[in-house]
Amino acid sequence: MKSLDQALQHNVGLGTAPLGNMFRDVPEEEARETIQNAWDQGVRYFDTAPFYGAGLAELRLGEVLSNYDRDDYLLSTKVGRYVTDETEKKDGLFEDARENKVITDYTEDATKRSIEQSLERLKTDRLDFVFVHDVSPDFHGDQWIDKFAEAKNGAFRVLTQLREEGVIRSWGLGVNTLEPIELAMDFEETQPDMCLSATQYTLLQHERALQRMMKKAEEKNIDIVVGSPYNSGVLLGGDHYNYEKAPQEIIDHVNQLKEIGEKYDVPLKAAALQFSTTHPAVRAVIPGSTRPDRIKEDIEMIQRDIPNEFWETLVDKGFISPDAPLPIK
Repeated sequence: MKSLDQALQHNVGLGTAPLGNMFRDVPEEEARETIQNAWDQGVRYFDTAPFYGAGLAELRLGEVLSNYDRDDYLLSTKVGRYVTDETEKKDGLFEDARENKVITDYTEDATKRSIEQSLERLKTDRLDFVFVHDVSPDFHGDQWIDKFAEAKNGAFRVLTQLREEGVIRSWGLGVNTLEPIELAMDFEETQPDMCLSATQYTLLQHERALQRMMKKAEEKNIDIVVGSPYNSGVLLGGDHYNYEKAPQEIIDHVNQLKEIGEKYDVPLKAAALQFSTTHPAVRAVIPGSTRPDRIKEDIEMIQRDIPNEFWETLVDKGFISPDAPLPIK
């Protein structure tokens, strides 16, 4: 059975939110080719969630990975939502998702139901890592503390027990904000040991994460998986920033980064991947994609030689915090 280190190809796993038809309707063949290409490039860690397309990403992932020995790859999925047979009209990020209604629920019973459903969709008998999904202000507004308390008394306890029993290896939070992870790290009886932080420790956005979350993760020996290292694509020229339409000030910021990158012949994809994986608390980065050729490119970018002058310029101009660990040779 693989360890996370053995499963990672140059610290890169595959995030599957785009394969749940996030932002667009992805044809089945394209989704399968993307997963297959990741496998062929040596990727052995895959992250998914019921929320991604109302189970669609899990179904697509399970279809491909079921052809391989389960001991040869690692899976993480999420709890906090389960899928029903009822239907609903979709909008927002997953407008093109399956029509099945998704229920948000962090209680003990819902957590167990979510895990059972994920196992079925993924065509597997076990999960390696489980993240409590989106128990944070960006999804629940002022009610997030109540939802967090529900998760603490429900999902956190269930997952801690499963970890103690050896049913899962690790659990933590999978969120797009810092506060929930920082709060959960202070719990003793139900302390996470591996958290997925999306959008918060990136080339574009990292100063607040450095102040507390990353420091505390190191102190408590809690692994961080970085999700959305391109901040929903804006770092690569896309028009979404942190899952919403990118404001002009962010686009201007990215254009300035791009100009510096061009000066030193450094693609922003290479800089983004290498920046996020250099921090000692980070165990993996999981960029998502729906394009079969992107995984090979990701691996090439994470190995690309970047001159020290590039990083030094970003620090001097205030684009990178002087406290951030950098891949300077």
